[in-house]
Amino acid sequence: MAATSYPALFALLLIVPLCHGANSIGQYCGSSYNSGQLKANINRVLNDLAARAPLDGFAVASYGSGTDAIYGLAQCRGDVSSQDCAACIADAVRELPNACPGQADARIWYDYCFARFDNENFVGQADTGYGVIYVNTESAENPAAFDKAAGKLMTSVRAKASVAGNRGLGRGKVQFSPYVTIYALADCTRDLSPLSCAQCLAAAVGKFPDYCEYRKGCQVNYSSCRARYEVYPFYFPLDSRKASLAAAKTEASYKVSYAKFILNP
Repeated sequence: MAATSYPALFALLLIVPLCHGANSIGQYCGSSYNSGQLKANINRVLNDLAARAPLDGFAVASYGSGTDAIYGLAQCRGDVSSQDCAACIADAVRELPNACPGQADARIWYDYCFARFDNENFVGQADTGYGVIYVNTESAENPAAFDKAAGKLMTSVRAKASVAGNRGLGRGKVQFSPYVTIYALADCTRDLSPLSCAQCLAAAVGKFPDYCEYRKGCQVNYSSCRARYEVYPFYFPLDSRKASLAAAKTEASYKVSYAKFILNP
């Protein structure tokens, strides 16, 4: 399922700020079906994901065989609280069949989680086909130096995410100027090997020069990984609900507009 180059379809969407709740940031639907057994297997897989993914922030599931087989995955971003994770997974598995009725390949992205099902076994494969990109519409001051600092930071968090034992998560920040701090996060689905995680994140960050040059923030969301940087704190300390709420309030105080791009195979 890995891909090297795809055309991008452009759509502009203003968000102030990006939503963390019940609104998804992207969806993909494909591979129509008319099998009652396949529909039943999709429901079984979604129920399994809804029950197990909130326990550890990640789950894969499968049901059926042959042409009726369905494979599923759900994962929360590695830094969110267990409460936020459970709420996001519940939204995702509830919305997926509504967003993609009669489709055997369905994916949905939220800021805090991602979920998908497919009638082809994708588990363990780095999927850099369809993607969702958000770009801050504001340009950075001293843009060349800003991009250099953001790129160096993204290299660091990508390396952290690809280390075995880090559960596919890397985070970091750098003080760019007395008044500007850059925050970055890289996150892979936990079915990937460290090498596949590194390859997925390399593909994601490889889109930054094409879409995010000189911008104050950018995120690339693939089905197997996501990479993001901003000039406000958007990620949370693990196991700290109080800090999570404080960071969320900080992000909400920034009135940020984003352009949305779709990478479509």
